[in-house]
Amino acid sequence: MTKSAHEYTARLIWDGNTGEGTTSYASYGRQYRVLVAGKPDLSGTADPAFRGEADKHNPEDLFLTSISACHMLFYLSLCARQGVRVLAYEDTVQGSLAVDVNGGGKFETITLHPHVTIAADADLALAEQLHDKAHELCFIANSCSVPIRHQVTVQTG
Repeated sequence: MTKSAHEYTARLIWDGNTGEGTTSYASYGRQYRVLVAGKPDLSGTADPAFRGEADKHNPEDLFLTSISACHMLFYLSLCARQGVRVLAYEDTVQGSLAVDVNGGGKFETITLHPHVTIAADADLALAEQLHDKAHELCFIANSCSVPIRHQVTVQTG
């Protein structure tokens, strides 16, 4: 089996220097920008629990959504190849983050809750099974140590 490599580059710029740098924990902003060539900039911050802004994306949001998006994209490609016509797809992804006494931590569990609508003549059992294969193939899930589960709802439309 031949392996192929794909390279990705992103640039992160901290925009939170209020003039004093990091002279204290409260003295600086948590704002940052993510720049990827040829794509719109993404503004982010820390979670509000860590002095961030509630109206901006934080790394935890982006982590969960990258897992969800990767799973969805693999699932859609598998359905297309297997003749399962997907009409709609939504997911609510939930994660549980544990913070330890030193201030670090990690996600302990992540659960995807895909809600999929398929064509009336599509194979419902196959549509459900393809979520397992999508999970097996997902680049992001395969790169994580946290257990990732999925609780699927598939309906015909």
